[in-house]
Amino acid sequence: MSETPEVRPPVVTPVRVIIALCLIAPFVAMLWVGSYAKVDPTLIGIPFFYWYQMLWVLISAALTMLAYKLWQRDQRARKAASGGVAR
Repeated sequence: MSETPEVRPPVVTPVRVIIALCLIAPFVAMLWVGSYAKVDPTLIGIPFFYWYQMLWVLISAALTMLAYKLWQRDQRARKAASGGVAR
């Protein structure tokens, strides 16, 4: 008796690429110091260097939340595609 090979969904999908980009973007933004190592423009008297970093705290939280929600959706879809069997 020959069993049919199990068909698995691909590991790298567009959704997973978006998840990776959401998680990598804050690191790239903070490691590229030359893009924000300046004083001007100021925002209510706060130099650009500081308010840019604080803005990325909010952006990072939003991107992490988006990545988490996309990951949950991806896992539910994979579970449904595999017949409800958790792996």
